[in-house]
Amino acid sequence: MSSMKHKWPGLFGSKKSDPTIFERYVSQAPSNQNAIDAIPGWNTALPPECGVKAGQLATYADPRIAWAIERYGSLEGREVLELGPLEAGHTAMLERAGARVESVEANQLAYLRCLVAKEIMGLRARFWLGDFMKLLEANDKNYDLIVASGVLYHLADPLRLIELLAKRCSATYIWTHLVSEEHTPVGDPRRFWRKPEPHVFHGVQVRCYLRSYFRAEDDPAFCGGMRDEHRWINKDDLFDALRAVGFNEIQTTHEEMGHPFGPAMSIFARK
Repeated sequence: MSSMKHKWPGLFGSKKSDPTIFERYVSQAPSNQNAIDAIPGWNTALPPECGVKAGQLATYADPRIAWAIERYGSLEGREVLELGPLEAGHTAMLERAGARVESVEANQLAYLRCLVAKEIMGLRARFWLGDFMKLLEANDKNYDLIVASGVLYHLADPLRLIELLAKRCSATYIWTHLVSEEHTPVGDPRRFWRKPEPHVFHGVQVRCYLRSYFRAEDDPAFCGGMRDEHRWINKDDLFDALRAVGFNEIQTTHEEMGHPFGPAMSIFARK
């Protein structure tokens, strides 16, 4: 954490109005906006009733998460694990639906933004800072639902996550980018992956594609993976991989084959 001040100057006190006050102190009257302003890189907004200005994306009312909740059924009292909460908008939706939520975030700034959002929105969810892959590997706890929105395509080994999901839950929601050569023909600027890497996964053939962030991680708003090694899965092969580990009931929606960053969709899978 000590390196953050050098990488993003002004963290914890960026609005210094009085030169006689130490940089890391806030001299304004206490407010929720002070907490928002203390952490750079906000991507998402908080609900209007919170009365603060953060990012632009209204993840606290995301139709993708509403669809996932509808597909699952009542979340009242259910144990939900959320992977990569970003800034707790989806966390709030899951908690409002009655779930008991644990949430794991590896990005230090995103984790701090989650804690600020938790305080402002009055959430009960438990946020953890660290690698959710290591949690899933070391912890034998089973969850009713695991929400993996916006994380699969950021992993060096996305197939390992699919395998771990099958071990730790009976239902999962995934929103992900994926590779569809049909919808990204040669010459499409979104086609910046390398040659497919063939894998045999639980008896089925799966093609993965190595990609780069091209230095996007230097931005404090960066919300990708923890290293510049991430793989996207072929669209059709992804469904085969889910079925291979026991997710036999698969529903999809929110198909955005023209998404500016590459084809994307919502997937709800249940055993």
